[in-house]
Amino acid sequence: MIETQDAGLARPATGLLARLARVVERHRVRAALVAGLAVALPLVVALVCLAGRPWHPVLDLAMTELRVRDAFGRHTPLIGLPGRIGDYPDQGSHPGPLSFYLVAVTYRVLGSTSWAMEVGTVAVHAAAIATTLWLACRRLGWAGLAAAAALLAIVVHGYGQVTLVQPWNPYLPLLAWVLVLVATWCAVAGDAVALVPLVVAASFCAQTHVPYLPLGVGMVVVGFVAAHVRARALTPGERRAAQRWALLAVGIGVLLWIPPLIDQVRRSPGNIRTLLDHFATPPEDPIGVGEGVKIALRHLDPWTGVVAQLWGGGGFVDDAAAWRGALALLAWVAAAVIAWRLGSRALRSLHVVAGVALVLGTVSAARIFGRPWYYLTLWAWGTTMVVLGATLWSAVTLWRHVRPALDVRRVVGTTGLGLAAAVTVATAVSFGIDAEHAEQRLSDAVGALAAPTYEAIAAGVGDAVGVDGRYQVRWSDAADIGSPGFGLLLELERRGLHVTADEFFRVQVTPHRAAPAALADAQVHLATGAYVERWREVPGAVEVATYDPRTDADRAEFAAVRARLIERLRDEGLDELVRLVDENLFGISVDVRLSRADHEDLARLIDIGQPMSVFIAPATADDDGV
Repeated sequence: MIETQDAGLARPATGLLARLARVVERHRVRAALVAGLAVALPLVVALVCLAGRPWHPVLDLAMTELRVRDAFGRHTPLIGLPGRIGDYPDQGSHPGPLSFYLVAVTYRVLGSTSWAMEVGTVAVHAAAIATTLWLACRRLGWAGLAAAAALLAIVVHGYGQVTLVQPWNPYLPLLAWVLVLVATWCAVAGDAVALVPLVVAASFCAQTHVPYLPLGVGMVVVGFVAAHVRARALTPGERRAAQRWALLAVGIGVLLWIPPLIDQVRRSPGNIRTLLDHFATPPEDPIGVGEGVKIALRHLDPWTGVVAQLWGGGGFVDDAAAWRGALALLAWVAAAVIAWRLGSRALRSLHVVAGVALVLGTVSAARIFGRPWYYLTLWAWGTTMVVLGATLWSAVTLWRHVRPALDVRRVVGTTGLGLAAAVTVATAVSFGIDAEHAEQRLSDAVGALAAPTYEAIAAGVGDAVGVDGRYQVRWSDAADIGSPGFGLLLELERRGLHVTADEFFRVQVTPHRAAPAALADAQVHLATGAYVERWREVPGAVEVATYDPRTDADRAEFAAVRARLIERLRDEGLDELVRLVDENLFGISVDVRLSRADHEDLARLIDIGQPMSVFIAPATADDDGV
C-alpha cells in the first residue's frame, strides 16, 4: 500500500490551505504539471529572450546538433557524443543517444534551428521537474509538492541559465539526476510505480554522460532490491500490481538500451567494448580516495549550495569549502539518527537514498583520472540538495516531537510554496536580464563568417563550383581547438550545402560527414590567429570572409599579455610551449606544469579572441608547412 501521507506531516490544514491541499491531492498529475511549469518558468523566460538572438553552436554543441539533425533518419545515432574515452581521434563516445532523440522532437517541430534545440533541452528539464514533483506529491501530498518545488527552484537558480538552456551532454542530465534520487526514494519507501521514472531517468543520465553510468546503475539496483523486499509485506493483489510495474520498468529499460547494443553488434570494436576497455585500464592513475573525499565534501558545502544561491547570482561551483561540507555531513548523520528514532518510513527511506548517493558519489569522484574538470561532478549539487532536504525533514520531525500541537504540514507547505515562488520569480528576472547563448564569442564569429562564405560558394569564387558542389571544411585554429570549424561545418550544412570534414574527424562529425579531400570539388578553410597570414600565402586560396571584433585596445592588451606569458614560460623552463602560444592556446592550458599566472594569461588571451578568416582553396590544399 502506498503511504501517501507521512506521519510527520499528516496534521490537516485549515481554511484556504485545506482547500489547496484537497485540490492538489485530488489532481496530483495536474498539480505537478502546473507546479513544474512554474518552477521551469525562468528557463521559459530565458528561451523567450534568446529567441531573437542568433546562435551558432560550436564544438560539442555543433556535434550535438549534427546528431539531433540525424535522429529518426537514415543515419540515426546509436551512441552518445564523443568523449575523452580511448585514443584520439578514434575515441569512444558516451553510452547512448537518448538525449538526441528527446531533443529532436521539439527540434523538428520548431523548424530545426539551433534555438529549437535549446527549446528541446528546456522541455527535457521541465519533464524532469514535473515528474519529480508528481512523485513527491504521491508520497507526501501538497506539503511534499511544495517542499520539492522549493528544492528544485534553488537547483534551477544554482545551476544558472547558460547551464540549463544549452544542450551540452554534461549539463543535460542535471535535473534528471534529482529525479533519479527522488524516484529511488519513492521505490525504497514502497511505491513500485516509481520504478518506471527511475529506469527512464537513470537511463537518460547514464547514456548522456558516462559519469552517471555507475551512479544510475547503483540507484536502480537500490530501487529494485527495495521494491522486492517491500513486496513480501504486500497482499497478493498488491504484490501482483507491484510486479507489473517492475516488469514494465524492466521492459522500458531494455528498449532504451537497444541502440547502444545494436552499435556494439554492428561495429568492431563497438562503443560498449571501447568504454569497458577504457575504464578497466585507464590511461592515468585515478586521483584517489583523499582527493575524492575532498571533492565530495566541497559539494556538500551548504553555504555555496543554498545560502549563496538565495542571495547571489547562482553558480554552484564557486567558492565551495570542504570544511563546511564536513559540518554538513555531520549534521546529516545526526539527522539520520533522529529519523531512525522518530521518523516515518518515508523519512528513513530518504536518508537511505541520500547515504547511498553520497557513497556512490564519493567513489565516483575518487575514480576520476586526469584533470578533475568541474563538469565531471556537477551532478553532486543535486545530491546535496536531497541530503539537505532529508536533514531539514528530520529537524521538522524533531520539532513536532517536541511540540506535538504544531501544525507541521501547514508550516512546511506555506514555507515551501513561499520559498519556491520567491526564488522562481527572482530567477526568472535574472535569467531574463542576463540571458545569453553558450559560447557567444565564438557563435558571433561563426555567424559573421558563414553567410559570406555561402555567398562566395554560390557565386563560384575561386575553386567553388556553386551550391551543388561537394566541399570539405577544414580549419587551422590557434586558440579554440577547432570549435569554430565545427560550427562553420554545421552552418553550411544547414544552408543546404554538401559539406564534409576530413576523415580524421569522422568520430566527431559522424562517419557519413567525413570523406577524403580528393572527393571534394573545393576546400573551405577556416584559419584563426597566426594561421590567417599563413593561409594568405597558400597558392589558389581566396579569402572570402573575415572577422575580428577586437578594438585597438584589445589588440594592445593581447600583445602585452602574450609577451608576458612567453617570458614567464621561458623563465619556468617551458620553452617548448612558447611556439604553441601562437598555434594552440587551449592545448597549452591542459599542461599540468603551468602556474596559476600562466592559466590566467591563457584565459585572458582566449577571451580577447583573435582574427578569423575563411578561404576557398583547391580541395587538396593543406596547411602542412604553411
